Amino acid sequence: MIDKDKRLYIAHGENPIYLLPNMINKHGLIAGATGTGKTVTLQVIAESLSSIGVPVFMSDVKGDLSGLSAAGKENKFIKKRITKFGISDFNYHGFPIRLWDVFGKAGHPVRTTVSEMGPLLLARLLDLNEIQSGVLNIVFRIADETGMLLLDLKDLRAMLSFVGENADEYVTEYGNIYKASIGAIQRGLLVLEDEGGKIFFGEPALNVFDFMQQAQDGRGIVNILAADKLMHSPAVYSTFLLWLMSELFEQLPEVGDLDKPKLVFFFDEAHLIFDEAPKALLKKIEQVVRLIRSKGVGVFFVTQNPLDIPNDVLGQLGNRVQHALRAFTRRDQKAVRAAAETFRDNPKFKTEEMITQMGVGEALVSFLNEKGAPSIVEAAKILPPESQIGPAEKSLAKDIINKSAVFGKYENAVDRESAFELLKAKAKQLKKEEGERYDYGKPRRRRKSSSKGWGYWVHKTANSRAGKQLGREIVRGVLGGIFGTRSKR
Repeated sequence: MIDKDKRLYIAHGENPIYLLPNMINKHGLIAGATGTGKTVTLQVIAESLSSIGVPVFMSDVKGDLSGLSAAGKENKFIKKRITKFGISDFNYHGFPIRLWDVFGKAGHPVRTTVSEMGPLLLARLLDLNEIQSGVLNIVFRIADETGMLLLDLKDLRAMLSFVGENADEYVTEYGNIYKASIGAIQRGLLVLEDEGGKIFFGEPALNVFDFMQQAQDGRGIVNILAADKLMHSPAVYSTFLLWLMSELFEQLPEVGDLDKPKLVFFFDEAHLIFDEAPKALLKKIEQVVRLIRSKGVGVFFVTQNPLDIPNDVLGQLGNRVQHALRAFTRRDQKAVRAAAETFRDNPKFKTEEMITQMGVGEALVSFLNEKGAPSIVEAAKILPPESQIGPAEKSLAKDIINKSAVFGKYENAVDRESAFELLKAKAKQLKKEEGERYDYGKPRRRRKSSSKGWGYWVHKTANSRAGKQLGREIVRGVLGGIFGTRSKR
């Protein structure tokens, strides 16, 4: 719901509670136990943002957010809440949505290249140890310096094999390249392929600006990533979202303080992002969350337990909606206390007790005020959504995909010449040359191209090709680069 002064009417305590658009890039948290109403809260905030022209990105881990595209249906619960709050302009209607799917089944395909993902995120994705991660960094460095494009997993496998077979040529410059580590990475890539990596890595790669569009009527498009199947591979899911946030950070210009954000990004099941993440990666995540606000992007983390979020990140989440938590175990009780301590106390109730007593659709709410300070926490009821609760009809979802402005842009995969094809071609050439050297049982003079080894050929070929492939870039975000910075070739 939108107030006349463009404040976003999200919940109602003793009075209406508003989320201020110019404070959304200070980020937020939606927390609470399963079944307490987090998804509806997410839906209401997304509707409000769309209504003022702000695009939204959210992952649909339950498979029911496509209902945002359809008008809601009145029931006794919604009617009672509308009447109690005195809402006179409540209107059931759908919102413009765009559907995405890594697997390309329930939405437009989402892809990135191996080069764009980079060694830091890939190491996390493959669960590599420190030594294996170091070897992966070397492989990426060699690929970068020789201009070898790593677009899909077969490119990376080919590059790993090449570096492993020619490790002696690189040991002086880069250090030891252990074949056992090469083997471990290769095995990890096989597992990643089975989890959807074969589909996810490739071209055409996603353009993040396709997330930042408006419908013809000026409302922001709500981008929904189908994540119900993707959640079967938590590492792929969380790493994809981290890469996406990194790309937004890298590609968007600095804009300073805005009246409203350019995009709001919701991380559902946020605990998966931080589980067992190495310190180096956590530090980078904290940095991106802190700095991405200057790019006009607001980030909301959605999770069951506030303790799922590291303190350095949690401290940056100014807008908070806390649904009920259960306090059955000591850890549960600790989570309740931790959640209560993040709010400004309301003298009318004990925050810690209230967290365990709230019903479905109720929450403790504290949004940032005009001065950027957290407001006193209020016990409130979340407004009902104007769109449909639950998934849209499959026929409607298919129609939305077919009529999308980006339909046809990502549907067909492209496999252009890259590391795999170049290395395969050279292997064939060397094999032919070796055969010619012993034609008719008589050794013949070795040709120059093979006498200087694979490493020489790779450098020479890549350098000669670099000028011919205009527009080629090796792009890596702050969470993906060897040194955590974007590099271009």
